[in-house]
Formats: sequence, structure tokens, C-alpha cells
Amino acid sequence: MKKLFLLDMDGTIYLGNRIFECTPPFFRRLAAAGARHIFLTNNSSKSAEMYLQKLNSMGIPVQDGGLITSTHATARYLKKYGNLPIYVSGTKDFCKELAELGVNVSQDMSNPAALVMGYDTELNFQKLENMCKLLNSGIDYIASNPDLTCPTEYGYVPDCGSVAQILNNATGREPIFIGKPAPDMIEMALERFQIPKEDAIIIGDRLFTDIACGIAAGVETALVLTGESTEADIKNSPHKPDFVFRDLSEVDL
Repeated sequence: MKKLFLLDMDGTIYLGNRIFECTPPFFRRLAAAGARHIFLTNNSSKSAEMYLQKLNSMGIPVQDGGLITSTHATARYLKKYGNLPIYVSGTKDFCKELAELGVNVSQDMSNPAALVMGYDTELNFQKLENMCKLLNSGIDYIASNPDLTCPTEYGYVPDCGSVAQILNNATGREPIFIGKPAPDMIEMALERFQIPKEDAIIIGDRLFTDIACGIAAGVETALVLTGESTEADIKNSPHKPDFVFRDLSEVDL
């Protein structure tokens, strides 16, 4: 009965470069039901163009305007700074996309208005040291997403939230996290498609990001057990999904 499906990506429709067997039939059923879908990802290490290429290579349909990343949500938040310089620490793709979205991206440490950190698969110690210097100066501190780990086909690797913990240990500073569980990306999706909250549902594999995001935005939530969270985790989590599915094949359209 839903008109818009808000879909997490890694751990929900694929894992790394492996698409789940249940994914293609799910999208065929979505199309038959006449429902729209949009992808929401916290992973800011890659550009939107790279994600679209990946989805297309897997044969996963992407509708017009059908992708929002934490980079998009971060750029939206940074509009409050106008054209002031923002020191950005992240991958080359993260920096480039923020600049294309209107952010005055800077690597000049002399007087930035804020420090913005993304999930950085190109992280090195020099970047950590630069961020510590800036954080000790007291400037505003924003991070694209709070995820502690990023799933891969061989397990998990440290994500943006884990690096934020490292910096907190060194400086005592905590960032403003922009990605899920903050409701920004869902709000952007609802506004983009002009669909009310009651006609949308978010489906994801993480309780503290996907499910918590849906609760914060006031939309129904569904947890799939193909990624990080397990049924045992639900019992101990304050974020209770409205539905729990083994995988996307159980979603009744």
C-alpha cells in the first residue's frame, strides 16, 4: 500500500559487489505495484555518479531523482555558511561533490568557518593531525554520518563514526552528524517526490541508522536481516522496527 520505498543500499539490496538474489524480483514487484523508490546511503566515500554506475551495472533500476547520499544532506546543511570556506577532510570524490553542490571547499587551515569530515577510505595520519589542530581551535565540526563500521564482503571496516571516536579521544570534540539516523535524507526524499509520511516506508539493515532515521522522520520502518542487525539486536535496541523481514523477498507488495 506504500507509494514510496526508501531503501538503504549496502546490506539491504547488495553486500559489497554481490547483489542479493532477492533484489531483482523485489524491484519487479515494486514496478508492478506502481510504487516509487529512492536509495538512501550514509556512505560518503563515493560520488552519487559512482553509486548510479554501480546500481546500473547490477541491473538495479534507478528512477529519476532516485538517490540521496549523506554528501547531499551535508551540502544542504552547509548552506547556512553561505560562501564561507569549509575545511573538508574526506575522499577526493567527497570533496569534489561538495564543491559541485555549492560548498566553498577549502584545504586552507588558516581560517575556515567549519571542519567537515566524511567517510574517508583515503585516510592518513596527516589528515587526522590536521583535524585535531582545527578542532582544538574550537571551530564548528560536522561529520557526514555516524556509522561505526562499513560492511564489506570480507567483514567490516572502520567508518566515519569510528574516526570521530578517535578524534574525540584526542580533542574531546563531538561532531554534528548529518546522515542517518538524522531525518534529513528522508525529509529531502519526501519533499522531492511530494509524498506524505504515511505513504512512505524505509527499509534497511541497521537499527541505529535506518530504523532510527525512519522513527525520527515519522515514517514506517522495516528491518531486513541481510546485513548488520540480527533479531537478537532488536530486543536490546531502543529503535524497534514496525516490520522485520528475513530479506526483501518477504516484503509483501
